[in-house]
Amino acid sequence: MASLPSTPRRRRWAALLGVSALVATGGGLLAPSAAAQVTAAQAVDFPTHCVPPPISGIPPIDGTTSAEITVDNTAPKVGDTVTVTYTVTKPAAGNPVDLALPADIMTPTGKVTLGGAQPGSITVAGPRKNPPVPGKAPFPAFSMTGTFTVTAPGSITLSPGDYNIHTSYIMELDTPCTVTNPPAPVSQTIVATEQPGANERSVQLGAASGRPGDTVTVTGAEFTPLADITVAGRAGAAETADRTTVKASATGTFTAQLTVADRATTGVVAYEGTAWSDDKGAGPAAYTVLDDTPVPANSQKLTTAVAAGTLSMTQTGDSVQLASVDFGKGGAATGDLHAVTVKDFRGGPAGWSLTGKVTDFTGPGGRIDAGRLSWTPVCTTKAGSPSTCAAGSAGVVGTAGATLASTPNGTVTGGEFTAGAKVSLDVPAFTAPGAYSGVLTLTLT
Repeated sequence: MASLPSTPRRRRWAALLGVSALVATGGGLLAPSAAAQVTAAQAVDFPTHCVPPPISGIPPIDGTTSAEITVDNTAPKVGDTVTVTYTVTKPAAGNPVDLALPADIMTPTGKVTLGGAQPGSITVAGPRKNPPVPGKAPFPAFSMTGTFTVTAPGSITLSPGDYNIHTSYIMELDTPCTVTNPPAPVSQTIVATEQPGANERSVQLGAASGRPGDTVTVTGAEFTPLADITVAGRAGAAETADRTTVKASATGTFTAQLTVADRATTGVVAYEGTAWSDDKGAGPAAYTVLDDTPVPANSQKLTTAVAAGTLSMTQTGDSVQLASVDFGKGGAATGDLHAVTVKDFRGGPAGWSLTGKVTDFTGPGGRIDAGRLSWTPVCTTKAGSPSTCAAGSAGVVGTAGATLASTPNGTVTGGEFTAGAKVSLDVPAFTAPGAYSGVLTLTLT
């Protein structure tokens, strides 16, 4: 969900599933409560321009939105994934029609603006959940959640951004609200620090292509000072015959001249020592060998290329309703996670891991500890995929997290996979009646 660049050679994707459990009484279910707020934040007000659906006949609304931003980690390290919650406590708009809106037909989406050491924006979304809204009444408060990966040390500010309220009742209608004078006031500030031992090595090429036997200038930075560096050609996961060695300077930089004669070479890597290591290497930097083989008379040479893709994930939904349990009995509130599709189209040697962690479940009577949520993962592999995924172990998810699915490293990896899980929340017998909600964060690395 994050719309920010990730750290070199290691990328994280995150998705949020709002998971809720209901405790029933003789009179039925109480209205749902907001998700847990992990850290204190500064509530802010800002002018907002909202545009009701044209069918309502209502002109644009220039009002004030009250909101706050919270995070699950105010002191992350570079490379960490931070979960951000954007809560609109008082929307500037309301129900645009005389008709009352029933419960659970509102789906909010929006943006959080980042500033300081890591400028950018985050896409956030909330579950389809709301109390009934009378005709022409103000919209109720709502929360939206998203994630981003920290890529720079220092102070990072978070401000509320534009948001949209989508209603699905009789008709599909949108009420977009934009910040009149962006950015809105800062609601949250976090301070990021460098990740101890993080690999910041980099490699660059003086040219992106050349004929067989041409020499390319290779430069590197952030290597161990005075270390012996191997510079080599790479074809997918395997090294080619193109190779040279050089010693890093006292500041960890180097410049090498690599002769590229192997037509199979598609990239160049550099690493400390005599064998590749993810912790002490950099690259590959793309390089194309221009095939200058003469074409025989009355012939035509046909050429194509297979481009490497990305590692990505999608899910079929973002809100899971667990079964209700009875006050005085408690027990297992069970359900199924929405299917998560992982597409590994990188074509390299690295596998992937999909992990999850959950917040405490909060409601009108307090909270249900995150350690009471367990799952039984499953994972299937699409036919023809080079890799085979393995489901994580059954057990507690909790705030520490657990593995949902993974694939191992290999000579050539990739494919398409579908992961899911049976989930069960162990609700204490005398938990106060009401709706309890938590957020499960999935991270793909």
